[in-house]
Amino acid sequence: MLKKIVATSADGIFATTLFTYNGNKIVSIDGIQKHVDFTYTDGLISKTVTLNKINQLLETIEYTYVAGELIRTKSPNNYIINYIHNSDKTISYEKLAINSAYKEVKMYHGILYFQNENFIKDERILDNAAVGVTSSYSISFDYDSKHNPLFNVLGYKKILDYNEAISSNNSLISTVIISTTKDEQIASSAKFYKSSFTYDLENYPTEQVSETALFANGNRGYQKTEYFY
Repeated sequence: MLKKIVATSADGIFATTLFTYNGNKIVSIDGIQKHVDFTYTDGLISKTVTLNKINQLLETIEYTYVAGELIRTKSPNNYIINYIHNSDKTISYEKLAINSAYKEVKMYHGILYFQNENFIKDERILDNAAVGVTSSYSISFDYDSKHNPLFNVLGYKKILDYNEAISSNNSLISTVIISTTKDEQIASSAKFYKSSFTYDLENYPTEQVSETALFANGNRGYQKTEYFY
């Protein structure tokens, strides 16, 4: 089981994240800026509670399942994500924000795609775009053939809002495409984010290097991540 991650930026600043377990159930993830506690019900992750260490705010997320499949993610007073599992193995979803009047406002809807136990694409349409404007967002992932160190954690691959972290393998390239259509004019942009890995003899990653890692302040840059088991 993955016990620790140490991420080091180009200027030598490092951040340590610790993972604790009860058997193959994850108990908590403790990082520099946040701490996450996990709760299980019938072998599935039913709740997470995240403490933001910067402002001391707590966020609770509740997960609801039917026949072992996630159908709803809810952050009380913040948002709801509803999921529909389709016959072709894709998953349709919609995200609703909860506004100050406690009314649900549709933010976007989309489809999640999977292949070989990997989360390969999220395509969404924004529902809160201006009148006459159509906005879309997609992110896709290319993977190695090695082991994701968290894939064997009980119930982890079911929590669909964790993106590529729930996959069987490790993401080498992520591609983000944003498109906007207005008055039949289309504007689009594409960005690519790459990582390289070093593995141990059992094909688990021991080191990850990325030139485009996303930091907590929203900036991107060089980062080396070391994995300890």
